[in-house]
Amino acid sequence: MTSTTMPTALDAATVVESVAELVGENYVFPDVARELAALLRSRSAGGSYRIESAEELAEAVTADLRSVNGDLHLALKYHAVPVPPEQGAAALAAMRRQFDASLGGVPRVELLDGGVAVLEIAPLLFPLDWAAQPLAAALSLVAPARALVLDLRGNVGGDPNTVAFVCGYLLDGRTKLNTMVSRQGEVAEQSWTPPFVPGARFGGDKPLYVLTSGRTFSAGEELAYDLQQLGRAEVVGEATRGGAHPREGWTVHPHLELSVPIARAVNPVSGTNWEGTGVRPDVPCDAEAALDRALTLAVARLI
Repeated sequence: MTSTTMPTALDAATVVESVAELVGENYVFPDVARELAALLRSRSAGGSYRIESAEELAEAVTADLRSVNGDLHLALKYHAVPVPPEQGAAALAAMRRQFDASLGGVPRVELLDGGVAVLEIAPLLFPLDWAAQPLAAALSLVAPARALVLDLRGNVGGDPNTVAFVCGYLLDGRTKLNTMVSRQGEVAEQSWTPPFVPGARFGGDKPLYVLTSGRTFSAGEELAYDLQQLGRAEVVGEATRGGAHPREGWTVHPHLELSVPIARAVNPVSGTNWEGTGVRPDVPCDAEAALDRALTLAVARLI
């Protein structure tokens, strides 16, 4: 892995060279990685990044990173608050601030008329060592409900391990969710639901509806996609953004974090994933109307 030098002031050429090296060495598709590294270096040599603002540099580099194949996980992210230099630390620091401000990622748990529960998971599926307790409490609380609406309209990503944890409450028995394939084309990891979950399970038989929007992204999409492909849930709402590749992050400047996808997900049912296409709803409708639509479907099914 390339070690990068992190300048204290913005030296755009140094930052872009670090980005080019890291993308070239780590992006999941080697051919695209080489193309992107060459593009960044060419643009830098041509003066395209003579920018004094870290935020503006992030926007310009991100646009170029996504210009080849539209991978929305490829990004140079600007952080207004200075971030730690260790690999992955920038994303975790930002996540922690959101976790502390969102009841651990479970802002809504409610039982409606007819025994239909609504559980919202947002803004992220936080790292499992943080989120296991609030998620276990919320999922156990809705377990006796006759039907469940899982609201992911505001969920923009997070931890695949947390996706598997949530699925453990919504399926019966240990279930394979995904295989992660590395840059070298090898199996890097398999994702399964856990054999045991703390608290009560909602289970694999009662009606389950998942709400999505055009904002739903990454791990939020994975949760919807996994449940849809297994035939466990009906997805109601809008097509999601279409980001399926697990990523790693590198701090390349005190205010800039590079996000690079390092693997690709392969679903055991579809044999592919939702990259570029998004999760397509079973019941398409505007995101604002999705909850009412799902509640109507749930009540009709229970009757």
